[in-house]
Amino acid sequence: MNRIFGVGKNKAPKPSLNDAIASTDARAGAVEVKIKKLDGELARYRDQMQKMRDGPGKNAVKQRALRVLQQKKMYENQREQLMQQSFNMESAVFASENVKNTMTTLQAMQDANKAMKKQYKDVDVDRIYDMQDEMAELLEQANEVQELMGRSYNMPEDLDERDLEAELDALGEDLDFAEEEPSYLSDAAPAMPELLPEAPDGSLNQPAGAVAGPARSEPALRL
Repeated sequence: MNRIFGVGKNKAPKPSLNDAIASTDARAGAVEVKIKKLDGELARYRDQMQKMRDGPGKNAVKQRALRVLQQKKMYENQREQLMQQSFNMESAVFASENVKNTMTTLQAMQDANKAMKKQYKDVDVDRIYDMQDEMAELLEQANEVQELMGRSYNMPEDLDERDLEAELDALGEDLDFAEEEPSYLSDAAPAMPELLPEAPDGSLNQPAGAVAGPARSEPALRL
């Protein structure tokens, strides 16, 4: 069957803009190499003409240099055209990518709007207002209860604060705010004995019998 009808050839994929840009840049690079080669030849011819005297030989070298310069100008024009083509294609790629990004952003925003609309269907704004009002009333009631619980009893209501401050100042002059030592502290600790003055030899004068004990009585002499 394949011999009769033949086999269909696989179609090659169409080149993209990026492929065309790469091919154009490669061509521009090849032209740039040729221009540099011609610059080398022109430099060589120029050096030769500077060393030669005027005459047929110098004129022949000059003609060759003019032909090389003409070729250089042609390649330079080709390079400029290729660079412009590459720039135009890069601009097209940039514009295409911007369009794709815009479409992607637009689709994402549409999906977000759909999701928000679906979520807000279950939200009752009037119910939120009522809940806020109810919470405010509850807080006001709580503050009122706290004030009632902190009310003072058996306090005269007709007292003037300035009179109270004047009376407090008068009491401060009469009262002694120095702290006294408790009686149990003064009774618990016995009084410490005072030390006697030192003797000339540096020892302490102590009462008789405190260390050595009572003095012994000597026996009477027999006649």
